[in-house]
This record gives sequence, C-alpha cells and structure tokens, in this order.
Amino acid sequence: MKTLRDVNIGDTVRTVKLHGEGAVKRRIMDMGITRGTEIYVRKVAPLGDPIEVNVRGYELSIRKADAEMVEVE
Repeated sequence: MKTLRDVNIGDTVRTVKLHGEGAVKRRIMDMGITRGTEIYVRKVAPLGDPIEVNVRGYELSIRKADAEMVEVE
C-alpha cells in the first residue's frame, strides 16, 4: 500500500482510498481529497512535515499523519 506520505516531490498520483474514521476522514474529504482525485506533490518541508500539494487547482499543506491516511496509486 502506497500512501501520500511516500510520494516523491514532482509526482502526480491518484487517490485510491481514504483510511481513518470520523472527524479525521471528514476533514481530509473537506480539503478536497476524495477517491479518484489527482494530487501533485509540490514540495516537502525540510523536516518532512507538512507536505505541500496541488489538489483540484489549489495549493494545500497537509500533515504527515493525515497524508498517511490517503492511499494512492
């Protein structure tokens, strides 16, 4: 299983599944990350947290803990 946290800078991936439950999963979905969405990884902070991505035409910073809940291909 490959997660958003494992993606290299400059890669574009597609969301396969969201893990997690309740408020955490809802927060990720509210950010626009749903099944089938393309995500482009722009950059990663020097210590690895947060990860900056482009989703649905806007820039988004997501924590590593949340990125681990997004399964991608």
